[in-house]
Amino acid sequence: MPRGHPLQRDTHSRSIERLGGNLTRCIYDPLSILRKSIDVPVCIMKIQGTPVLFIPGNAGSSHQVRSIASSAARQFYASPYAVAPEFASRELKALDVFAVEFNEDLSAFHGPTLESQITYTSNAISYILSLYPPGTSVIVMGHSMGGVVATSLLPSPNISVIITMSTPHTLSPARFDSRIDKIYAQNQLTLTSDLTPIISLCGGATDMMIPSESCILPTTNSSSEVLRRTIFTSALEGAWTGVGHREMVWCHQIRWRVARAALEAAGAATPHAKAVILDRWLRDGHTLPPAVSIETPGFTLTDQERYRIMPEAQHLIIMSKYLRGSGTFLLPLPPARKTLLKATVLVGLGSILSVRPQNAVPLKASVYMCTSSEEGPSCSPLKPDLLKLIPNPMPGTTFPVPHEGVDESDGAVVFEANIPLIVGDDPGKRWLGVHIEDGDARGWVVAGIGLRENVIEGPSTLSLLFKDAEVRWFDATALGPRYIFPKVISSALIVYKYSPMTTDEEKWCSDPLLHPLISHTSQPAETHYFPVSPTSDRILLHTHFSAPYVASAAPHRSLEFVLYSSGTLGCNMAGFTIGIDWSATIGRWATRYPTTLVTWAVGVVALVMFKAWGTADRGAAMPSVGDSLSHYGRHTLTRLLFVSLVVALLPLPTCVYLGTGGDLYFAVIAPLVLLIASGLVCVIWGLLVVLMWPIGTISSLIFGRSRIRENTGGVRRSTLISMGFIFVLIFILVPWQVAYLGCWFIHLFNCASSMRQISRLRSTTTIAAIPLIRVAATDGTVQEDKSAEVQIHEAQRESIQKHRMDNHNHNLHILLLMTWLLPLVAPVLAVWVRTLFTAGWTTPFDGDHDFLNAAPFLVLVDFASWNMGIQFQRQRFERTFSVRWLFAVLAGTAFFIGPRKAYSVFDAAKITVGLIVMIRVGRRYWGGASWSLDDNRGS
Repeated sequence: MPRGHPLQRDTHSRSIERLGGNLTRCIYDPLSILRKSIDVPVCIMKIQGTPVLFIPGNAGSSHQVRSIASSAARQFYASPYAVAPEFASRELKALDVFAVEFNEDLSAFHGPTLESQITYTSNAISYILSLYPPGTSVIVMGHSMGGVVATSLLPSPNISVIITMSTPHTLSPARFDSRIDKIYAQNQLTLTSDLTPIISLCGGATDMMIPSESCILPTTNSSSEVLRRTIFTSALEGAWTGVGHREMVWCHQIRWRVARAALEAAGAATPHAKAVILDRWLRDGHTLPPAVSIETPGFTLTDQERYRIMPEAQHLIIMSKYLRGSGTFLLPLPPARKTLLKATVLVGLGSILSVRPQNAVPLKASVYMCTSSEEGPSCSPLKPDLLKLIPNPMPGTTFPVPHEGVDESDGAVVFEANIPLIVGDDPGKRWLGVHIEDGDARGWVVAGIGLRENVIEGPSTLSLLFKDAEVRWFDATALGPRYIFPKVISSALIVYKYSPMTTDEEKWCSDPLLHPLISHTSQPAETHYFPVSPTSDRILLHTHFSAPYVASAAPHRSLEFVLYSSGTLGCNMAGFTIGIDWSATIGRWATRYPTTLVTWAVGVVALVMFKAWGTADRGAAMPSVGDSLSHYGRHTLTRLLFVSLVVALLPLPTCVYLGTGGDLYFAVIAPLVLLIASGLVCVIWGLLVVLMWPIGTISSLIFGRSRIRENTGGVRRSTLISMGFIFVLIFILVPWQVAYLGCWFIHLFNCASSMRQISRLRSTTTIAAIPLIRVAATDGTVQEDKSAEVQIHEAQRESIQKHRMDNHNHNLHILLLMTWLLPLVAPVLAVWVRTLFTAGWTTPFDGDHDFLNAAPFLVLVDFASWNMGIQFQRQRFERTFSVRWLFAVLAGTAFFIGPRKAYSVFDAAKITVGLIVMIRVGRRYWGGASWSLDDNRGS
């Protein structure tokens, strides 16, 4: 790993005040930003504002922060070096944006790389703050794995706010290193106890690099005042769209809000004040705004000319041309002693309380609960249960617009409040009061009363497996009906499709103010919006809640969504159908279980070897890999598929096996993954056979027929010297994964050469003529018989050929196992190669210098290359516990623990091979005898 990483260096910046030859700092020049049409800021030297540190992620660059820094400067400065009035009046400072440069290291795959980034970033923060007055703190932004680095810096008094973008907080995207797991475990403790405000922005299904369920922050054990919030960009007010992994740092709707939140939060003095600001600029509407106040005094309407009572069961709809001045409108409430009702108020372009679009018109609306009195209707403020900004897409257009997103100024404010039930004496007439002020013929207002929820009891997840369910409107003019399907589960592993049901009735509605819009909230942090029209194609309702290998504090949620409109749901639509979208669902499975597929393939190979070694231990010939796989497919696989299905139904922890906790609906994934893993094992074996044929042919042409040492006097001294040199090289310079890869290549070459020799051996007939002895029979005839010497010679020849064939088959089984272990070590190899090219060939590589990880494979491959006797001699003490059961342990590790902790599979394989070498090879490697050979059984 590089010993130092520059703080910011790009072609548009100049190095300033180096620290130890490695650190530089770069602050963006507002003049260059405001004068350029593209976001390529130029560095200046002046320290003038609040420090912000950006941490890039896996293979990320410090240049990724330029879009956010540019947006911050464009908002803060109205013209070059002239602060915008909204900031100057509050004495807020500009942002001094720093960024660490990690040379695009692959931190997601390598624990030591991540640890070095954490250490370096901590030192970088200390250096940055040394440039500012005492008491200054830094705002930290982290993208992808940079967010993991940022969280690992806590607790720290030097960090005021952390904003992470597309960061996998709860589940590492590459689970091949136990040291990364330790960092994650420590971060989980930090996230549940530290008081630093943290915002996690998640891209949702559009993020194709990480599953966004891992982006969700764990719940905190601290007080409710601690801001620990996950926001999906599909719910982020003003964005309302999924965002790709890399696009998260330059998407305008995201970077604008992140920059604005940092500018505003820099002027807050307390964590609570910072939390209020962050909630204002990074809102998803799942909680009420902290600044909402309903302490407005009530009033009594005594002048009948100041208010208007609407007809019963009729919505209030005020279009822009009628919105002038102020007025109060009363909507009669039905007597509700048992029926649960809710009030819905929608305001376009205007505001309700503190919620409004970014560029709102003066229109304001307030909501009241009014009751009859002698003087007139007496009104008091009605507290909202939901208050947020929702999109108002135009019909017939793509939402959101590709490469552009949405215009937040077109959003509408939605207000929902539950109507209290009548308890005790009849209070008389009640109304929902909507007070409008500052109307200037812009915007619109819609209000109405409806059922709190519409519960659809019929459909279930099981029934939707076979047939879609049809749902008719309960109220075709409802403003925001909530549809709940209590028997339909919501999970990251299943995707539903919503399709509108058209009607042949004549269109009865005029041009709606708010076209039908689905608001699908699958968990407290995730909402998706979908415009609906009679011509809409299938709408995919998905979630990232309740996902495999991610612990969840709550059980499955049911499927539910709200349909907002200005009362035009029934316009050309009679209802909708709900079903399972199988293509999207299977796609979800494919993206959640690639690691499981690899580890289960290792488990399949381990079971194949367990069965093959059992055959050899009984004295029979060691089967070939082809025969072993054939036996597995014809006998073992069928039973294993059934067992995998049964195990998937057990309520296991989410960190093992499939990670579904025994959910009935997802149990079928287990036999499916097992079947694919088994097929891949056969395919890889076929590719190895194809690969070994040319290697064996070339080896035969170049080296001729290799000669096996008949004197098994143990390993050569030169081999020991080479082995020692390799161990020293691993200990000092290269990672042990390089030695493992080289070991695999050597074993592949040896197996290919052996395969060529075996094929020749099978086709070779006896060359030398064997003399026969004439023997007189009892009947006087003369017969020819072989001498005892010849018989002994043939028996020895057959024994040698059997041993060579058995050894060859043993080696091929080992080759198949080592091949499937390669994906578990390949990520670190990629990190090492990347480091060589980015940091220099002489740069030390931190970590992975334990040669014992590769030593068992090196010894086994070397022994197999020169041994001509029985390769694996069964020992007498194995009558109680055979060493072949280690393959069963390896298979169990691969099937149950490996999917969540893939590194444990290689650890188990390393221990298995190591014990095999110690027990079945033992002292023979040094030229000695076996420990205690079991004479009753063969190899």
